[in-house]
Amino acid sequence: MSRIERTAEGAGPFTTRLTWRLGDGGTAVWESRRARKRGLLTVRAAGDSGSRSRRADHASVGRLRRLNAIAAIAFTVGGGLFAAGAAVAQFGPGDATGAWIYFVGGLFFNTGGYASLLQAVNAPRQTNGIGALAARRWRWWSYEPGRIDWLSTFVLFVGTLVFGVNLLSSLLQGLSTQQVNRLIWAPDMVGCTLFLISGHLALVEVCHGRPGIRAGDLGWWIVAVNQLGSVLFMVAAVADFTRPTTASVVNVDIADWGTLAGALCFSAGGVLQYFERP
Repeated sequence: MSRIERTAEGAGPFTTRLTWRLGDGGTAVWESRRARKRGLLTVRAAGDSGSRSRRADHASVGRLRRLNAIAAIAFTVGGGLFAAGAAVAQFGPGDATGAWIYFVGGLFFNTGGYASLLQAVNAPRQTNGIGALAARRWRWWSYEPGRIDWLSTFVLFVGTLVFGVNLLSSLLQGLSTQQVNRLIWAPDMVGCTLFLISGHLALVEVCHGRPGIRAGDLGWWIVAVNQLGSVLFMVAAVADFTRPTTASVVNVDIADWGTLAGALCFSAGGVLQYFERP
């Protein structure tokens, strides 16, 4: 089948959906998230009102399934540990237990972030006009800022690493107010900002442009729940600022409850993500 026309959709420089008019009169539709997460491409024959999904090769599908399972489990466990850390901070004895729980949860977030990036790096790509997805050689890294899926997952992964700085610093004892704000609060704010940017890019990807509501799309629910978690993390981070004049936190309760609620959102998103697989 030869290609006779191609239509691109997306936002700004990013393409999130491509539609080919095939030589036999049918169409093939590639969607960034659907190809990356499920390894599927939609094909409709000429004169056929229905459509069918064409799957990538067996190796690509197995690869996507494994990476999706790793990311889903990592975010589910990481979110659960963050929620536990916030609960200990709110109701516990006030020792370093909560900080260590946060730190271990952060390692799971690192794992989930990198697995998500690997899924974007190794996603099967569309081929020009033949209604199929092409396999790719396995890679541990790539640099493709022109792809919205790569950029979203890369920003997410960097955000988890910045959170690691925050969590590691929180284990230190005897810090001054200025050191707490510089080593703990500032990385927390940067990490939350990166999470929000990543979530916005993911919404643009799943909505093929301006973010909106796609209630029938599992991918949209995963992104929306995670973005809500990012907003709650940001609220908690703002409330966790230590005033230099009084050495007191702006609002401990908001910081703890915001972290707990945001962590539960990421945990729920991880559970949902497990079902968004080939």
